[in-house]
Amino acid sequence: MSKNTIAYQEIDHWIEQHFDQQISFLKALVQIPTDTPPGNNAPHAEKTAELLSSMGLLAEKYPVPAQTVQSHGLQSITNLIVRQEFNDQGSQSCVVKQMKAKQGLTIALNAHGDVVPPGEGWSHNPYGGEIMDGLMYGRASAVSKSDFSTFTFALRALQDLSKKIAHQPTFAGLAKPQGQVELHFTYDEEFGGELGPGWLLGEHLTQPDLMIAAGFSYEVVNAHNGCLQFEVTLHGKMAHAAIPESGVDALQAGVHVLADLFALNTDYKTIHSKVKGIKHPYLNVGQISGGTNTNVVPGRVTFKLDRRMIPEENSHEVEDALRETITQSLHAYNQANPTQEPVVLDIKRLLLAESMKPQVGQKPLISTLQKHASSIFEVDIPVVGTPLYTDVRLYAANGVPGVIYGAGPKTVLESHAKRADERLKLDDLKRATRVIARTLYDLLSNQV
Repeated sequence: MSKNTIAYQEIDHWIEQHFDQQISFLKALVQIPTDTPPGNNAPHAEKTAELLSSMGLLAEKYPVPAQTVQSHGLQSITNLIVRQEFNDQGSQSCVVKQMKAKQGLTIALNAHGDVVPPGEGWSHNPYGGEIMDGLMYGRASAVSKSDFSTFTFALRALQDLSKKIAHQPTFAGLAKPQGQVELHFTYDEEFGGELGPGWLLGEHLTQPDLMIAAGFSYEVVNAHNGCLQFEVTLHGKMAHAAIPESGVDALQAGVHVLADLFALNTDYKTIHSKVKGIKHPYLNVGQISGGTNTNVVPGRVTFKLDRRMIPEENSHEVEDALRETITQSLHAYNQANPTQEPVVLDIKRLLLAESMKPQVGQKPLISTLQKHASSIFEVDIPVVGTPLYTDVRLYAANGVPGVIYGAGPKTVLESHAKRADERLKLDDLKRATRVIARTLYDLLSNQV
């Protein structure tokens, strides 16, 4: 039996022995709502820090200034960092002041606690963490409070192994982990991540060498789409419906603009990404509002759109082109209706999340995760891109190679993420925890 095999068996055994505790930890996290909006997420961070402390893990608390949070349309955010150093003596907690003195790699594990509101149609309590037939139900049980649990217990399993190697003669021949693991538990993924990982990185509170973000168990994600969101408002003139010619119908103008926007999706299907798992750009209008009553000509209409960008696209070119399409469409509508006052346009950018491209620096993460996931799940684990956008892009923009891997099923659809009855297969949670813990051991003991 190889030395590495002994190490893996010890990790697996520890996780098996503590799995009931891991389930209880996750259940406690699911039971605290983090609906965003409204985005009052500091209470969840406080409870998470308390639970981590009970396991001997020191969570540094970083509240984002209230004015900054409120300007982003949220109520409260406290991000957490747990730093654990591994050395010849085993492992020990460390704090931000020691960052520059560290030895070996620093590997960050990031999961977000904020989630969309549960919505309707649930057959289980969305904040219950109910378990039935090997599944845990609840909002964020799969995405991504599950990986608060995965990453925490993977770290704890590595702590246990490191202590055994340092202090028990039976394990003295095993390679010793050297370096640092950081848990980044953040609360701004739904609104773009700038006040989550983006804030921690921007405040120079962390600068890891590699990172793994919350994901699913049956694939390693190395790239993702970008996202551009606009709020488009068309200003006409209200009037009584009995004398519509006295007003300017903003909705009619909006229908014209929307038709031109939806036509773009046909063109987008001819643009193909070379990244496996990502197909083509697309555009969605997810919200429309306007008018005051059924008997009033609508004087204003607003719609919000979401434009997904493949990794090969340039975000600034996409934004310029989209603004031009909307502007020219409204101009054509006004030109076709010369007897009425022109409809006036206002475009507000809500979000620009850059795509993430495959990186050379991802290779150690990919090869190690694939090795262990393929062995533990007994299936081939592909490397793919995802049409979602994630917080990993923020680490990549700061020179930190990262991938997406964690607990969960083969697809977002299976998890019911952002739908009723979100659920997590507990066996996937256990096996993903083993994958992460083994991967951390290999990377920190130079076994890659």
